[in-house]
Amino acid sequence: MPTTFHFESQVGIGPKNTPAFAAPTNFDVEITALIDDGSILPGDEITLSQLDFGPPPEWTAAGLTPVNQGPDPGGSGVDVYTASAFYYGTRSFFSSTGNQTGFIFGADQVFPNENEFLILFDNNFDFFGADTILLNDIESWNQFNTFQPLLIEPACFLAGSTIATPGGSSAVEDLRIGQPILTADGRVVPVRWIGRQIIHRSFSGSKAQPVRLRAGALGDGLPHSDLTVTADHGMILDGLVINASALVNGDSIGFVPQAELPEQFTVYHVETDAHDVILANGAPSETFIDYRDRRAFDNFDEYLDLYGVERIIPEMARPRISSRRMLPQEIRNRLEPDDALMAPDLTRLA
Repeated sequence: MPTTFHFESQVGIGPKNTPAFAAPTNFDVEITALIDDGSILPGDEITLSQLDFGPPPEWTAAGLTPVNQGPDPGGSGVDVYTASAFYYGTRSFFSSTGNQTGFIFGADQVFPNENEFLILFDNNFDFFGADTILLNDIESWNQFNTFQPLLIEPACFLAGSTIATPGGSSAVEDLRIGQPILTADGRVVPVRWIGRQIIHRSFSGSKAQPVRLRAGALGDGLPHSDLTVTADHGMILDGLVINASALVNGDSIGFVPQAELPEQFTVYHVETDAHDVILANGAPSETFIDYRDRRAFDNFDEYLDLYGVERIIPEMARPRISSRRMLPQEIRNRLEPDDALMAPDLTRLA
């Protein structure tokens, strides 16, 4: 079955300095990937489908070409409209109910610096009432999108990962701001912030695909229980920060199959005062580093309420290994039995 996804509201916007447009009535929009490979990644072509009384004005505002496919077979009394578009990625926008992830599409295959966009949301918004703030933020972004690019998916822990604290282990989703946690070298540091983001399986690229480290996979009994993190999350091994994807060995460390993932899952990142090393399921693991955009998290507005502005976190003085070919041979040998790993379709890395 082709990969499809349903959205509940949409905004179209033209070139810079043009107003964002939303129709008074929200019609559900369905998108379908042209290539059925189980995901929709930046650069993929999709087909939009929507019921409407006329050509969807948001599509026209975004430079797309609606095609009338005739009356709704379901007998709703409106017509079916379709259009072709390309998926670019996501951007987080402010709304009356906090940050909202917008999925951005357009007529060109490559993300343009100055062009029209269709932005879809999986929530139903009142753009002519409480959520005019969302339209305003979209207009602001469109004026400066050359300098405010689309978001990089955060590198994070999945729910159920346990973080060491002075009083024992705590599930990452249960941590609270100000709560003391333990570093790998035995210090006690407070949690400054917990970033949360809902990941949509259909839109998660290879860098967001979870990696499962089985109990004992890193040696010395670590992690002490299965640990699941996103592919770009850094684990600490032999003084190196190593992305989880670089550790995959096709056996005790592997990508979580898409079929095992729910359509939506939440990831969490722990920010402390420094880029530090904490213990996740007993295994040394990095805390948040701000080369990942905090705005990618669904609760970015919480961060701004707490601290007003973002701060820069100096990266820890450890080399980072981002691909398996860069792994030292000693670590490769330790991670055997098998050096023949298969990452998920390397030609489609997001």
